[in-house]
Amino acid sequence: MFANKRYITCGISHAITKEIQLALWTMIDNLRASTDIEVDYLHVFRLSIQGGKQKIIHRQEQPAYCNEILVAFIWNPVENAKIFVIDDGTHSTMMLAEEY
Repeated sequence: MFANKRYITCGISHAITKEIQLALWTMIDNLRASTDIEVDYLHVFRLSIQGGKQKIIHRQEQPAYCNEILVAFIWNPVENAKIFVIDDGTHSTMMLAEEY
């Protein structure tokens, strides 16, 4: 999973900075590199601001996984976004939840 071509939707391109996009792909890659956790085809990210930092919650359903990080602002923060990253076997797509 997630070892194929990667795409983003127009909504992601307009609403989410490249730095945050890269951070989300990296979080998936880090999970893939872990030998302890199987990677699901669907990942959900929730972005918000907490305590002056960018909060990113990364989840998958099967098997259950959740990771939460706070990042100091080095780019434009995103206040409220839900992002899906889906792997269909031939490519991976990052999209805003409302684009699904």
